[in-house]
Amino acid sequence: MADRRAVNRLGRHFAQPSGKTGRGGPEQGDTILIVTDRVDLPPDVVALLYKHRWQVEIFFRFFKHILGCRHLLSHCDNGIELETYAAIIACLLIALWTGRKPTLSTYRMLCWYFTGWADEEELLRHINKLKQQDVLEKII
Repeated sequence: MADRRAVNRLGRHFAQPSGKTGRGGPEQGDTILIVTDRVDLPPDVVALLYKHRWQVEIFFRFFKHILGCRHLLSHCDNGIELETYAAIIACLLIALWTGRKPTLSTYRMLCWYFTGWADEEELLRHINKLKQQDVLEKII
């Protein structure tokens, strides 16, 4: 089987975790080797496909870990589609309401609020705490 290597320059370093997130990626200007059996495609196209595929992987990690959708509730196409749309809509509503990207703690707090385990005061205190953290991060 033939293999082909595509080279692309991306934005984070793989070897060292970056910042407070602990995730790694290639540094600006670093080279990434991608091995593929798609000899019919030029290296730039293979690199672009990899980049888009990685975005899909990031979405599913977000979908599973932040939105709590670790197991599908349905196994038919329509059920999976509805569950995905519901999760995306929930994510957008959280972002609109809080003014920041959803986090697992915000998702959990909203679940507790909607099930009656947390009252509105606790929810608003949580959101204000997040906003204060955002202000402190901008100062630093």
